[in-house]
Amino acid sequence: MRFREVNGVRVSVIGLGTWQFGSVEWGYGREYSERIAYELVEEALDLGVNVFDTAELYGFGNSERILGRALGSHRRQAIVATKYAPILPLPGNGRKHARRSAARLGIEEIDLYQLHFPNPLFSLSAQVREFEPMLHAGDIRMVGVSNYSLGAWRRTQSEVGFPLVTNQVHLSLFSRGPVREMVPWATANDRLVVAYSPLEQGLLSGRYDIDTKPTNSRRFKRQFSDRTLVAYGRVREVMDRVARSHDATVSQVALAWVLAHESVIAIPGASSIEQLRSNVLAADLELSDDEYLDLSEVSQRMWP
Repeated sequence: MRFREVNGVRVSVIGLGTWQFGSVEWGYGREYSERIAYELVEEALDLGVNVFDTAELYGFGNSERILGRALGSHRRQAIVATKYAPILPLPGNGRKHARRSAARLGIEEIDLYQLHFPNPLFSLSAQVREFEPMLHAGDIRMVGVSNYSLGAWRRTQSEVGFPLVTNQVHLSLFSRGPVREMVPWATANDRLVVAYSPLEQGLLSGRYDIDTKPTNSRRFKRQFSDRTLVAYGRVREVMDRVARSHDATVSQVALAWVLAHESVIAIPGASSIEQLRSNVLAADLELSDDEYLDLSEVSQRMWP
């Protein structure tokens, strides 16, 4: 496992996203929430993963509860990241939500507490300042944001007196926007970009094509439109070629492309132990400059 350092904290470049823990919309069923999720957390820790990402919105708090129980006595091995949804960020609400998340997780200190998305109807800096007393008291170790543009991240950072160490954003071969300006800014300012959906909910896993689509609600998403899947055929040709040269899978190539950017980590989910192990192995796959450019160019051409 490779690691990056931010704000003096060492984080694994591959984390485990836990949106699917206790979330019925993924369609994984009770066995997943009651057994497999626990096995995934245990295996992730054994493989060197130390970043576990959740949110109060995931499964209406069930993801936090399952993650907390799964970590159990291994809590100190983990960097627990959760998120506050500022739907009505009135004064005091942020601190209340942080305490509720900590209670569901069964922890006293949240390692990374993030604003899940910016609420433009309220001051962004005021939403973040909610956590300053908890930061100073040690109830929160680090504060971050999520789904912020670079401009919003920088403006909010300039207005508060503590670092907003992370921005969790959509980043993949299919969604390359943060690579142009956000990632370089993060690198220059000791910040971290956390890439969610780096496999595009399975689009970049190699499992799907124009003739094979997901059977759950994902089939209605933009990633699985006929137009996207036809274009994916051309992208897949390059991914296959790169995968063969490394004796890797196309999903590992997709993750390696994300991790080729400095100051970026990825938090893919996993439906099985096998998928988790595959994701972790991607941390050791280093693309050549030509491979990186080929992947970037074909994805830009097919998905502008």
